[in-house]
Amino acid sequence: MNITIRKITKQDVKTLQEIGKLTFTETFALENSEENMKNYLDESFGIEKIKTELNDNNTAFYFAELDNKVIGYLKLNFGPSQTEIKDNNALEIERIYVLKEFHGRKAGQILFEKAIEIAKTKRLEYIWLGVWEKNHRALQFYTKNGLVAFDKHIFILGNDKQTDILMKLKIS
Repeated sequence: MNITIRKITKQDVKTLQEIGKLTFTETFALENSEENMKNYLDESFGIEKIKTELNDNNTAFYFAELDNKVIGYLKLNFGPSQTEIKDNNALEIERIYVLKEFHGRKAGQILFEKAIEIAKTKRLEYIWLGVWEKNHRALQFYTKNGLVAFDKHIFILGNDKQTDILMKLKIS
């Protein structure tokens, strides 16, 4: 099994939209109302929103592919495009998602290591991210990879206020 990582281009808008909606639904649909899920998916994965993000020089997307099939993706934010901290010495991992059928096959780990590699190349001090307090699988993954909780914030999904745990890892 050879998972490859590829930078996403403007030609990948539709594929990014599809993998984004599918992986978010697989991860969170059971814990959230159908209405809140629909509102969030429409808002966060609309074609125009994705195009805008792909045109942002402070945002980068990568696909994880297996046999030319997209099985997951990574979204990184730098400087002013970070959702909160906006520290020029930091990189935000906004999303790492992998299709459920490929969980346990190291795709998430490979995407995470890509983020670390980019942070090191850019000589950044740390990476950070927010993870839903009920997403135990992700919390376990990030803790295993050395990230530590440092704060919390509210994440709005539809009309539901949820608590995200903010975690970070010092790079240098």
